[in-house]
Amino acid sequence: MKTRNFIQQKLINFKDIFPGLVVCVLIGLISKYLGTFVPTLGGATIAILLGLLLGNTLLTNPKLYKGIRFSESNLLSYSIVLLGGTLSYQVILELGVGGVSFIVLQMFLTIVFCLIVGKKLGFTEDFRLLMASGNAVCGSSAIGATAPVIKANEVDKSITITLVNLTGTVLMMVLPFLTNLLYQDETIQSSALIGGTLQSVGQVVGSASMVNHDVLQYATIFKIVRIIFLVFVILAFAKLKKDEENHDAELHHEKPQAKIKIPWYVKGFFLMCFLFSIGFISTEVSAGFKQVSNYLEIFALAGIGMSVKFKDLVKAGLKSGIYCLSIGVAQIIFAIVLISILL
Repeated sequence: MKTRNFIQQKLINFKDIFPGLVVCVLIGLISKYLGTFVPTLGGATIAILLGLLLGNTLLTNPKLYKGIRFSESNLLSYSIVLLGGTLSYQVILELGVGGVSFIVLQMFLTIVFCLIVGKKLGFTEDFRLLMASGNAVCGSSAIGATAPVIKANEVDKSITITLVNLTGTVLMMVLPFLTNLLYQDETIQSSALIGGTLQSVGQVVGSASMVNHDVLQYATIFKIVRIIFLVFVILAFAKLKKDEENHDAELHHEKPQAKIKIPWYVKGFFLMCFLFSIGFISTEVSAGFKQVSNYLEIFALAGIGMSVKFKDLVKAGLKSGIYCLSIGVAQIIFAIVLISILL
C-alpha cells in the first residue's frame, strides 16, 4: 500500500513538473541551435535571454511554475555533479605556482570587491555573496551551487545569474581587443586575462577563440582551475552565513545552529573530480559527461530566465548596472596587475 501511494505521489509530482520542464528543454534546445550561429553570445546567454523574454510575455501560465523551478534547481545541480567528472586536479600542475597564485588572488580580490562595493550600494548580503561567487568562479553554475547553501531567495538567484551572464557577454567581446593591445596576443598572459576574468566556460571559449588556438587551450585551463576552487568558495560562504546565524542566536539566547551540511551536489562534484583524476572515469565517458552537463545547464538557464520578471530587474535598476560595470572593470584591473607581477 505504501509503495502504491509513493508511486501515485511521484506520478502526480511528475505531471505537475512536466509542462514547465518541457518548455525549458525546448527553449534550451532552440538556444543551443541559435548559439551555433551567434557564437559570441553562445547557447547559455541566449537561453537566459529567450527565457526572460518568453517568461514575461507568452509563457506566464502558473501551471508552468513547478517545472520551471525543477529545471532551474535540480537540473543545475545534476549539471554541477557531471561537471566534476570533466575536471582533473592535474590541470593545476600545468599552470605552476605563478598561475595558481594568480587565480587564487584574482578570485579573492573579486570576492572582496563584490562584497565591499555591493554593501556600499545597499545590496543585501545574499545578493552580494551570489554576485561574488558568480563573478569570481564560474557564473551561473557557481550561483546555482551557492544559493541553497546560503539560503538565498529565488529572486536574488535569478537576477544575479542574469546580471553575471550579461556582464560576461560584454567582457567576452572586449577582452580579445585588450589582449592584443596589452600583450600582442602572447599566449600565457592573454590566456590568464581571459581565463581568469570571464564568468562562464562558454564565454572563455568564445573569447579565446577570437585570439588563437593556443590561447583557447590555456585560457580553458585557467578557467578549469577556477572551477576546481568552487567548492572552497561555497564552504567559505556557508561558514560565513552560519557564523552570523550563530551570533544572532547567541544575542537572543537561542540555541546555535548545527554545523554546516555540505550539499549533496558539492560532494558529488568533488567525488567525480577525484574519480576522473585517478583514471576511474575514462576520457570518453568524461566527454559524454561534458556534453550532458552543458545541455542540463542550458535547460536550467532557460528556467532561470523564465523566473526573472522585468519588474524585478527594474526594481534592481541603475544601481545594478553600476555594480556590474564596476565589477567587470575591477576584474580587468586586478588581472592586469597580477599578470605583471606573477606571470
